[in-house]
This record gives sequence, structure tokens and C-alpha cells, in this order.
Amino acid sequence: MRALFLARGVLAAVCTAALVGACGTGAAGRDSSGTGGPRPVGNVTMVVPFAAGGGSDIAGRAMADGLVSVQPDLRINVDNREGGQGAVGYSYFLAKAGSPNYLLATETSLLSLPLSVDVAFSYRSFTPIMKVGEDYTLLVARPDSPITGCADAVAQSRQRRVLAGISGAVGPDAVVFSQLERVAGADVDTVPYEGGGEAVAAVLGGQVELASLNPSEVIGQLRAGQLKALCVFADQRYTYPELAAVPTSVEQGVPVTFAQFRGMIAPGGLNPQAAEYWIDAARRFAQSPAYTDYVESEYLQPRVAFGAEFGAYLQDSEKLLAQVVRR
Repeated sequence: MRALFLARGVLAAVCTAALVGACGTGAAGRDSSGTGGPRPVGNVTMVVPFAAGGGSDIAGRAMADGLVSVQPDLRINVDNREGGQGAVGYSYFLAKAGSPNYLLATETSLLSLPLSVDVAFSYRSFTPIMKVGEDYTLLVARPDSPITGCADAVAQSRQRRVLAGISGAVGPDAVVFSQLERVAGADVDTVPYEGGGEAVAAVLGGQVELASLNPSEVIGQLRAGQLKALCVFADQRYTYPELAAVPTSVEQGVPVTFAQFRGMIAPGGLNPQAAEYWIDAARRFAQSPAYTDYVESEYLQPRVAFGAEFGAYLQDSEKLLAQVVRR
């Protein structure tokens, strides 16, 4: 998959230009707001490293609202810091080391970016707070596309040029198409966009024929008949009624499965009391109606982990992704 391996130069340029302040400092870069305190003071910022409208934006806003619902004294603003397929937002967040007043809505790009391109951070640069759940992706197309399923997409990509939109050149969607190429022999040309909302618009507008998107990003278009779901990249079908009829990739003879995680992290170098404050708030969020509403509305698998357990999950996932994603 060509876009995945062309991304290194693009993001290196981002790092040396727009991110010059953060890229050279690593975890030592610190923000003065609330630095070193045992809990946040004043407004908290939830950084979303992608554009508004996509799955990461939806997750960030849901987590911010959910935390406020269980901790009424909190005030959390959402700040979209898109660019560089997530690198801008993560590098901005890197410079907030030690501050309890920042959170970031994270997903699998936290692992795939450092594996793919030269950036100044990895998951070890930050404090794991909560894995909220897992989000399997759907392969979608317009109803008038001649492609009828996942296996057909692989077959047609070998015979003609097939363009697919992805959220970020090295993000979870890129991993899916990389696996399709490596495992199933597909030859799809990918076009990276800054978020899921832009990828949806590209499919609807006919700029690309396919996209790998999370259910929450396309459920409205599926209901309206503007898009069709070709498969879900999983070994079992969704149990949600609206998605139960979507066949899996495995059913169609394509052994590619992938679920990205969604969660939240805090800056690195955090006061242990501040880390506990956020982990405790996250645990209460996970037991709240707000969490149930978010998981069900976004069609997630509610598989949670907190603190060190989330860190261990990230470590294991990085090892698995390293087998697929290469610089």
C-alpha cells in the first residue's frame, strides 16, 4: 500500500517545521498550566489529534462529557489539533508533560505513527488512563459501486485501479489496507485524509471508491442508503441490529481482522496523585449511563482497561502492529 510508506517524508517535514518546539524537547517540554499538581485546576483541555466529525472527535467529546457527568466540578473543552495524520496533536500534547489539565483522545495511531515515521513520541511518552473500548472497521462504498463485497474488492483491485480513502496515511485504516495487500494480495491505492468525516465525504463525492471507516462515522449514510457496507473486518458479526447483516471479511474468505482501540491518555511526567485522580474519574465514567450511551451509540465493543493495565495492552498491541507497519 503506497500511501503508508510515502508518509514518512511528509510527517518528518511536519516535525521539523510546524512542530519544532515539541519535537526537540521530548517529555522534558512542560506547560505552565497546572504543572506538577495533584489534580487539575481550572479548565481542562481534551485534545483531539484529528479533524472534527470523525470517530476520534466523537470519542473525545463523549469522554469529555462523560467525565464531567461523574465529576461535576470539572470543565473540559475539546481542542481539535489536526494535521500530519495525528502527529500535530500528539506533538502538541507532548509539550504538556507534567500538567494534569490536559487529556488526549487516543486511538491506534498512537502506536502506528511511531512505528511508521520519525516522530518524537511513543505511547511511553504519555500516561495511560483508560481504554474505552474497541472499534472494528467497515469497508464501505457507494450503492452504485460495482464492488459487491470484501473479496470482490480484493479481486477487482487486481484488475483495475481502485482508490480508497483512509483517515491518516499511517493510521488504523492504513493498517487494514496494508493487511489486505500482505495477506490477501489486494492492490488498492489509498488516499489519506485528516479524519473520518473527510473520508466519508470523499466516498460520497466519488473522489474514492472505498473507505475503511468505523460504524459511528457512517451509520447515518448507511441508514439513508447513501453508502453500502461490504464487510466488517472481524471474525464475528456485530450483534447490534443495524449491523448484524453485514458479513465479516473472514466469512468472505479474506482473513483480515482489525479493531482499533479508543481511549484517553494524560501527559507524561504526571504527578502520581494526578494520574490516580484521572484513573478514578475514568473508572466512574465506565460505570455511568454516559459510558453505556456512548458505547452503544458508537457500536463499540465495551472492553475497558485502566492505568497500568491499559499500558500493558499498548505494549502488546505495539508488538502486533510492528509485524504489519514498517518505516
